[in-house]
Amino acid sequence: MTKWVYNFGGGAADGRADMKNLLGGKGANLAEMASLGLPVPPGLTITTEVCSHYYDHDLQYPDALKSQVEAAVAAIEDAVGAKFGDAENPLLVSVRSGARVSMPGMMDTVLNLGLNDETVVGLAAQAGDERFAWDSYRRFIQMYSDVVLGVDHYHFEDILEMHKEDNDYYLDTELTADDWREVAGLYKAKTEAELGRPFPTDVNEQLWGAIGAVFSSWQIDRAKTYRKLNNISEKWGTAVNVQAMVFGNMGETSATGVAFTRDPGTGERAYYGEYLINAQGEDVVAGIRTPQNLTKKAREKAGATAPSMEETLPEVFNQLADVFDRLEAHYRDMQDIEFTVQKGKLWMLQTRAGKRTAKAALKIAVDMQGEGLIDEKTAVMRVEPSALDQLLHPTLDPDAIRDVLTKGLPASPGAASGIVVFDSDEAVREAKDGKDVILCRIETSPEDIHGMHAAKGILTARGGMTSHAAVVARGMGRPCVSGAGSLQIDMREGVMRALGREIRRGDRITIDGSNGEVMVGEVPTLQPELSGDFARLMQWADKYRTLKVRTNSDTPVDTKTAREFGAEGIGLCRTEHMFFDEDRIIAVRQMILAEEEAGRREALAKLLPMQRGDFEEIFRIMRGLPVTIRLLDPPLHEFLPREESEFEAMADAIGVGVKKLRQRADELHEFNPMLGHRGCRLGITYPEIYEMQARAIFEAAIAVEKNTGEAIVPEIMIPLIATETELSMLRERVEAVAGDVFKEQGQAVEYMIGTMIELPRAALQAGKIANSADFFSFGTNDLTQTCIGISRDDAARFLDEYVKKDIFAQDPFVSMDIDGVGELVKLGTERGRATKSDLKIGICGEHGGDPASIEFCHNIGLDYVSCSPFRVPIARLAAAQAALKES
Repeated sequence: MTKWVYNFGGGAADGRADMKNLLGGKGANLAEMASLGLPVPPGLTITTEVCSHYYDHDLQYPDALKSQVEAAVAAIEDAVGAKFGDAENPLLVSVRSGARVSMPGMMDTVLNLGLNDETVVGLAAQAGDERFAWDSYRRFIQMYSDVVLGVDHYHFEDILEMHKEDNDYYLDTELTADDWREVAGLYKAKTEAELGRPFPTDVNEQLWGAIGAVFSSWQIDRAKTYRKLNNISEKWGTAVNVQAMVFGNMGETSATGVAFTRDPGTGERAYYGEYLINAQGEDVVAGIRTPQNLTKKAREKAGATAPSMEETLPEVFNQLADVFDRLEAHYRDMQDIEFTVQKGKLWMLQTRAGKRTAKAALKIAVDMQGEGLIDEKTAVMRVEPSALDQLLHPTLDPDAIRDVLTKGLPASPGAASGIVVFDSDEAVREAKDGKDVILCRIETSPEDIHGMHAAKGILTARGGMTSHAAVVARGMGRPCVSGAGSLQIDMREGVMRALGREIRRGDRITIDGSNGEVMVGEVPTLQPELSGDFARLMQWADKYRTLKVRTNSDTPVDTKTAREFGAEGIGLCRTEHMFFDEDRIIAVRQMILAEEEAGRREALAKLLPMQRGDFEEIFRIMRGLPVTIRLLDPPLHEFLPREESEFEAMADAIGVGVKKLRQRADELHEFNPMLGHRGCRLGITYPEIYEMQARAIFEAAIAVEKNTGEAIVPEIMIPLIATETELSMLRERVEAVAGDVFKEQGQAVEYMIGTMIELPRAALQAGKIANSADFFSFGTNDLTQTCIGISRDDAARFLDEYVKKDIFAQDPFVSMDIDGVGELVKLGTERGRATKSDLKIGICGEHGGDPASIEFCHNIGLDYVSCSPFRVPIARLAAAQAALKES
């Protein structure tokens, strides 16, 4: 019989840490902690396979599940010495989700389950605290009604606020047992009024309702959005963890908290976290109350007056510190831990690998290698390549004038400027219009995930450094300032106020997630400095990778940036970008308008020294490294004017009437220019264009070689080849120009001639095309368009829907379509090398900076990938990880 339920607790467990696929991360780690002898409340885990069965069988459970759950609950009862549903000594449980990959706040949780009008009396008697019992009951009614029954939580918040106003209470802690009893009754009445049926009192009905709600939450919108953003498969499902409750709200010797074994923002080896006396877990993470620092050092650094846990509960804090050290040594990684203290006794509720910023990930990986916890290879694998983006962009200039509006907690490092928006939908709309936005909320919730992703930064008035906003922002790499207590946000009016000043919707602000400052206006930035931990990790990555990393660059600035980031050459220099400069576009247009070859050559002669100068600069910066230059690719009409004023200016500059210019533009118009007169087709019909570019390349290479004494080996790439004949014809032209230049200069340079494989026919005919090629470079941008038949410029209208409906796992222009485009790349590589075993092959589309695509390129044996300058470090690390996965 299939085992659907696994028990843990009491120093033993059915599961292990390596069973995350089956038990989810939470369940596997609870089992591991129990086996280590740590104080873990006993519980059970319903496997992810049940979730799959649930959705595959019309929301029905496996037949044996009910009996297995009953047996597991009985084991919990024995371990705790309480009985589920018993009026005198009731067992209460929490019901939580647990996917194999952490999805903080994305799915549902129910606490204090098992309470009703009878068991609440028994809980009060057992605890000796009637107020605590009724507080727990009202919390359960609100949470269960919201999560399981679908009654909006604001109903309950309104009831509580009205009760506090009626009784002149300011804080929840002022309410008495009688108050909570009355509030609980009002909550139940509201639920019945909303649903037309009473709040469920049968504890088994409560349990199965909560289990179903957790499984159902796998498919709610916020969970779907989070999975999409983090490439988590919908098929994985979630486990459900049912665990005996322990209570942090049983008085001044009870507490609850969230902690990290190292600082998740900086990576510093120091305990980091927050706690609350006399509270339950959701009070910390939901921002309902502003929590206190875990350590005295952190409190003093923050300038806080509320005592730290180290000061208020020193004995328990020391126990917790010992657990931190044990867990970090056991897992050999920084841990994110949830704990509860019930009447002076410590209980561990969760441990998992902590989410961290890129800066922290680097420091933790390098430090742990230095401490002997992990080796170099493990350190390389510990840093998510895409997370390096957080380190490769500007930060605020420390010398710039800052008009500080207010200050909150530095919840996620980095800085961002943008216009103020107050809701997530608005953030998405404004971001789609190309505006940088700062999402400003009283507090965020999981429903804000789409707005947080769209925003450049997040600002909240409430919440601590382990609140939802802080955790999610760090995972996304978004700067975040939380708990800006002096900030008053009026969502309805679209205004926020602090210290007598107003900021309205659409005003521009800047946030600094490294120090918690919120500033009016935009503050200047500085470029990042990459050294220390970053340099060391990159050295290790370069040691283990076999795939070379080049850059796509056609300007000296980008080329220099890429070389500083470790680029090993240029994989794509787009020469057409050079033609749009103001001082040369006139000559380009003269060339296009010329009706005879002589007129075109005259215009091209004006462009020759400009192109030669461009290439000289790039060769100097990249001296000693390969530079692949793509000859002119786009259709000629792209260089002609579009606006009336542009036509008039051009007519004056070259002495041609506007009418003639318009006529020529009409002649060049194409219905489908992507598949029209472009690429090698231009070189065949107007060979003088490619001849000029080839001459500029060879003359520049010789000049730089003479000047520097270093060999320059240009790689000339002919685009949009479909047949071997096209390539061989154009190769002859380029070789003839090379011969002429070498004879004129009295010096020769080595060079290569190859092609860009961006048509399916070229991939299929790669074996023949290789006869005329020294190298291939797969242009996966256009190859994706021509393979799938989707225009990159128009696909945004429907691609999101395709991803949502799992037609595509991801946007194929962001991450390579391995089954389609990837198959053509693999086939073209195999056929090309069957003709020439030493054929150099790489890719130069946007996929060259995507870690998943890079891994594919490594696996099929490409020589290099080429990507934008700021993605070069990402590609270096991804290439190393691909090699290590294979070893």
